[in-house]
Amino acid sequence: MASTQHREGSVELRTLARATVDSTRALFNGSSVVQNDALTESQKVKIAAKYRAEYLSSLNLPRSIEQTANSKQTQLVTAPQVRKQIAYGGTSTSIIQTNVEEQVQQVLGSMRGKEQKARAKKHKTPTRELVQAAAQRSGAGEYVPAGQQIVRKRNYEPVKPVWHAPWKLMRVISGHIGWVRALAVEPGNQWFASGSVDRTIKIWDLASGTLKLTLTGHISPVRGLAVSGRHPYLFSCGEDKQVKCWDLETNKVVRQYHGHLSGVYTLALHPTLDVLVTGGRDSVARVWDMRTKQQIHVLAGHRGTVATVACQDADPQVITGSMDSTVRLWDLAAGKSMTTLTHHKKAVRSIALHPSEFGFASASSDSIRQWRCPRGDFVQSFDGHSSIVNTLSVNSDGVMFSGGDDGSMRFWDWRSAYCFQQTETVVQPGSLDSEAGIFCSTFDRTGFRLITGEADKTIKIWKEDDEATEETHPVDFRPSLSRRLRY
Repeated sequence: MASTQHREGSVELRTLARATVDSTRALFNGSSVVQNDALTESQKVKIAAKYRAEYLSSLNLPRSIEQTANSKQTQLVTAPQVRKQIAYGGTSTSIIQTNVEEQVQQVLGSMRGKEQKARAKKHKTPTRELVQAAAQRSGAGEYVPAGQQIVRKRNYEPVKPVWHAPWKLMRVISGHIGWVRALAVEPGNQWFASGSVDRTIKIWDLASGTLKLTLTGHISPVRGLAVSGRHPYLFSCGEDKQVKCWDLETNKVVRQYHGHLSGVYTLALHPTLDVLVTGGRDSVARVWDMRTKQQIHVLAGHRGTVATVACQDADPQVITGSMDSTVRLWDLAAGKSMTTLTHHKKAVRSIALHPSEFGFASASSDSIRQWRCPRGDFVQSFDGHSSIVNTLSVNSDGVMFSGGDDGSMRFWDWRSAYCFQQTETVVQPGSLDSEAGIFCSTFDRTGFRLITGEADKTIKIWKEDDEATEETHPVDFRPSLSRRLRY
């Protein structure tokens, strides 16, 4: 009796121990990664048979059905019909040659991935084995903890500059008795106008450089000129707060635009609209109706003198540069500022639009910067002109000229920002060396002539050297990463 009770007790104890071991194994087995041993050979055979029976027959259609579909005799083909055709010998060779073992391995791999994902989701955090397996499947290699990945940046590839011939002095024109502060070339490229501190506007023949006409009417230095391509009008502005419209057929003032509270330093004409934009010491740019003399907008926002204005036919249609070291892009229809560029640290004295590309450049005493319209995205800097840059000009060949307050001249390649020529202006005999300053510049309509107005009271015309070649003046381009990264 006692032996029977002892035997029953040992059986219960053995059963209890086995149950405890099973529960412990079930509890702690979830934290470790289950290897491929869990998938026995019988499971592989079962999956392979199921794959052949249900999916293999519909992987590729038999030739007869493909030909029927190509001949546009559409009919509904069901899985039993395919199996029937396969059974009667209509199986395609591509089905026979299908590597069933690879398909089975893919199915097994997906099952393992699902098990690992379910285990990681159960424990809230992915295991290291799961992350390594995912990295190996994606071809990423060894697992790298978050925050320690190194992203390979794109290699810096500098833009190779285009060869340009150097420029040389062609003609010196004397006639003004004061600094030449404004220049404008007429659309027909026959003559150009110059405005000076001597309060006169002179019309010069572009080919010969002879004086054709002198216009008087301002009582203070003339600071801005523009010739209309739509009307026979010449517009001028000066430090006497006046903006005048000259009729070139009668050589008289036909309109005056009143509204500025101080000297007017710059003006620009809209290329397609009868609109005139002026800017001056009252820190605003004013938009005028050319015909009615009415003030359309007052573009307020600058905190310093508006030194330069440029207009184009696409938004931003008005671009202004100010002594407060900012460049503003304006919405002409709304009369509001679209973008303010604060990259310059010194006063912005000049803005030049590219004739063909949708971009512009701005100059100050710290640097010259290139921008892309319409949002004003920064492109690159033109470094090397360590002077107060008063004027910028760009022609259609990609040559940009910058003139300094100390008479320094730089010629740049627009695309690569490479300075291919550094020179200085030559003052006329009898002038002081301190009068070697360049205040204004412009290319003619062809882009082959550069006209500069200078502090020695002369107008100089420059042209390309016809005898220069790539052998005599090679491009010495040495790009540096530090220059490119400067913002």
